[in-house]
Amino acid sequence: MATEVAQIDVHAHEDHHDHHEQSFIEKYIFSTDHKVIAKQFLITGIFWAIIGAAMSAIFRLQLGFPEADLGWLRPLLGRWITETGQLDQEFYLALVTMHGTIMVFFVLTAGLSGTFSNFLIPLQIGARDMASGFMNMLSYWFFFVSGVLMFISLFLETGPASGGWVVYPPLSAIQTAMPGSGMGMTLWLVAMVFFIASSLLGGINYITTVINLRTKGMTFSRLPLTIWAFFLTAVIGVLSFPVLFAAALLLVFDRSFGTSFYLSEIYIQGEALSNVGGSPILYQHLFWFLGHPEVYIVLLPALGITSEIIATNSRKPIFGYKAMIVSMLGITFLSFIVWAHHMFVSGLNPFLGSIFMFLTLIIAVPSAVKVFNYLTTLWKGNIVFTPAMLFSIGLVSVFISGGITGIFLGNSAIDIQLHDTYFVVAHFHLVMGAASAFGLLAGVYHWFPKMFGRMMDAKLGYIHFWLTFIGIYSVFFPMHYIGIAGFPRRYYSFTNFDAFSGFTDLNQFISIAAIATFIGQFIFLFNFFYSMYRGRKAPANPWKSNTLEWTTPRNPGHGNWVGEIPHVYRWPYDYSKPGAEDDFIPQTVPFSETMESNLPHENDLIALEKEQAEEIVVDESAGH
Repeated sequence: MATEVAQIDVHAHEDHHDHHEQSFIEKYIFSTDHKVIAKQFLITGIFWAIIGAAMSAIFRLQLGFPEADLGWLRPLLGRWITETGQLDQEFYLALVTMHGTIMVFFVLTAGLSGTFSNFLIPLQIGARDMASGFMNMLSYWFFFVSGVLMFISLFLETGPASGGWVVYPPLSAIQTAMPGSGMGMTLWLVAMVFFIASSLLGGINYITTVINLRTKGMTFSRLPLTIWAFFLTAVIGVLSFPVLFAAALLLVFDRSFGTSFYLSEIYIQGEALSNVGGSPILYQHLFWFLGHPEVYIVLLPALGITSEIIATNSRKPIFGYKAMIVSMLGITFLSFIVWAHHMFVSGLNPFLGSIFMFLTLIIAVPSAVKVFNYLTTLWKGNIVFTPAMLFSIGLVSVFISGGITGIFLGNSAIDIQLHDTYFVVAHFHLVMGAASAFGLLAGVYHWFPKMFGRMMDAKLGYIHFWLTFIGIYSVFFPMHYIGIAGFPRRYYSFTNFDAFSGFTDLNQFISIAAIATFIGQFIFLFNFFYSMYRGRKAPANPWKSNTLEWTTPRNPGHGNWVGEIPHVYRWPYDYSKPGAEDDFIPQTVPFSETMESNLPHENDLIALEKEQAEEIVVDESAGH
């Protein structure tokens, strides 16, 4: 009762706030409206996706055509193109480093959690806004500052950070190790500190909002799977990101204050440094304690989005709702205790390696549960092939493909042979990069009408999907083959290795496919920005979905609902229910209005509806 009264007070404050005429800066720049902040994350993520993908296209040119003259890129890259027209070797390593950093943190993490957790949590649980609008605003602006610092590092004379996106010491711990170990690395570390602060502020807000601000009747057993995914993602982030912060802080101490957390017995040009007693393996443990949960920080939101879209467009209830929740809980727990499978080649004790191998193979079980439930939901469904549905089915496909290769790499004996080959690149990009990106794109296509009040062009969406789907498999499927053959990753050129001369054509094919896939994304960019202003106006509930966000006005203001927030009576997946007039029953429809389709236990809930209605009357009178 006290919580309900408190919520009414908060909502009354929001309604009062809405009457205040906001300036452009208040409304769109330093906004505290979760929907505006979600759009800020999305637009910023799209900007970074263009940069990160362009970087991959540039270094794939170098990898596929190492003898080609790239002088035509000199107006863009300047002195990073050598006099002979090749990509500078130092800059190649910097490109790979920045591409990984940008795509993992600035695109997938911000594009999924930053965008969809912000946008959907209040709308789907029935809240006026996040628990703290100010913290939410700070979360975006810490992210923005982080991006600005990372962007500035691209223009330094010594170049941006080098050493791979994992920035292992000693390259990252000694400022004189290489050009990319200097100011570029410092800016990388400072940018990551701001990014971690942004993630923690957002995560705490998401957790608090889901626990405290659910509307009347929205029990945890009635939450959409999207909200379960966002909630557990926030839990993972709050518990794991501080460990990366500690790793970065110790790295700053080693770089600038002469400590030896990660350094010991290092020689540069024959001269021994004074650092003694540290270990770079410590950094690996700290980094991967975040690094592996980070996989699920970007995957779980994509899986939650896919759950909602597949159920909606199959016109069927999601198969195994409780099993899906339990599988996400299992993934959340197991993601914290498998990190050392990234370290099988680091000299890890074989006994410990066998434990981490066992746990790694175990985590495949909840992932397989999710895949099985997706396929069973699709089975014999009245499938509506929207662009969002195609990308969701595409996610299931690449998740299966990438997951199978993960079983290979989870075996320590096999991983030792494959770890530094393109097999790992292919696995990582399929199971994390492509699957998460497909979930992100599916979410954009599905909730674009609610974000902007207009529809994206479906035909362009279909073209975009098939170009992306075929392109992804064309890039990463052959990488498994050349990886098994021993093709090493992180190499600037393969022309000096006679053993790999037979894979020249295949390597070129991968590069051509990667560049074509990159170009194909401009169809999405055109569709997105054109539809934002010129797309046809969206109906109130274009996908005939059951969740609460479609009960708001077409362009909801700050506060989401005009007047009272709707109350929830049922779970969100009552699609194609036998006896029902329509093939969907929104969560806001009481069981007393659907007698013809109620199951026996649902008829028993009608008495509870009456009690709930009486409580609402009492609460409202207390609020007045």
